[in-house]
Amino acid sequence: MAAAIPNIRNFGRQGNHPLFRNVFTSGAEPDGKVEHMNTLRSLKRSGSLAVFGAVMAASGCGGSDGGGPGTGTLSLQITDAAVDSAEHVYIQFSGLEIHGAGGNTVLYYCQDPADPTKTILSQVPCTTPPAPKRLDLLALSGGQAEVLLDDFTLPAGHYSWIRLMVDTAGTRDSYIVLLGGAEHELTIPSGDQTGLKLNRGFSVPAGGSADFTIDFDLRKSVHVTGTGDYMLRPTLRLADNTLAGAIAGTVNAALVPGGCTPAVYVFEGAGVTPDDIDGTPADPSATVAVKLDGGVYKYKAAFLEAGSYTVAYTCQAALDDPAVNDALTFSGTATVAVAAKTTTVHDF
Repeated sequence: MAAAIPNIRNFGRQGNHPLFRNVFTSGAEPDGKVEHMNTLRSLKRSGSLAVFGAVMAASGCGGSDGGGPGTGTLSLQITDAAVDSAEHVYIQFSGLEIHGAGGNTVLYYCQDPADPTKTILSQVPCTTPPAPKRLDLLALSGGQAEVLLDDFTLPAGHYSWIRLMVDTAGTRDSYIVLLGGAEHELTIPSGDQTGLKLNRGFSVPAGGSADFTIDFDLRKSVHVTGTGDYMLRPTLRLADNTLAGAIAGTVNAALVPGGCTPAVYVFEGAGVTPDDIDGTPADPSATVAVKLDGGVYKYKAAFLEAGSYTVAYTCQAALDDPAVNDALTFSGTATVAVAAKTTTVHDF
């Protein structure tokens, strides 16, 4: 059995630190109001606000923690759909990059100089040791999520993509632990250079907030090569939390015989004919494992934006190889309507 590895979760609310300044890689000068608000928010959380307030009063600076007319805030979290063959899938995030009309905002996870047990966001490369967020994505299913960015102040406007920066060059930074304990490094093609990119655009409203969840579907993303190496070709979906709801319910025990690997596949749109994951339509928007809980088989597909979805149950999820077309058997296919901030119940 592999050695126990701490599940690094719930780093707490992230903010900036006065040692780290707001820098845009496009070469543009930093927005002073944005810099001030992010620094102020971080100092509130670190308990240093009184000192900061005295310094700002002495320098004649003012302001508040709220977004101004030219700024808004962005929150970002990550969730996952389970994969059947693994106990853990660790991905190590070193930072993220956000592309807007004014250039790129690059953020790094660094050790808090005031408390080495904590992680902060820096807008310049770390001057303290890097403190990447290594997450066990298999712990983030069934509606669970981990915060990557919390109410971070940005210039208001349209942003065309988000890039998650990952570490894959070292040993045991991003890796998979199979059932039984065998460990394998995860190779992410060009991961160290290009990261994991979400090309869906979004807007940060002036004086308001944007709140999104990244759905990292491991069932679609983990591939085994012919040489036995494990490769991650991430399939990422960005959901607007203000529009998102969920589908949840139970599965009749008679549908879960011995040797079954039960899962619910969720397809965007009504009346879709369910199919396996193979990179061609109609691929599921999300897949979710069915788990035994208190003697009842339950599932929950979360972070689905409002609309109509087709759901279908299969007992053959472990046979679904995302690299090929598999003939899976589905049952109980139905159309389910999802409303924002609502969990729609559907049982199989």
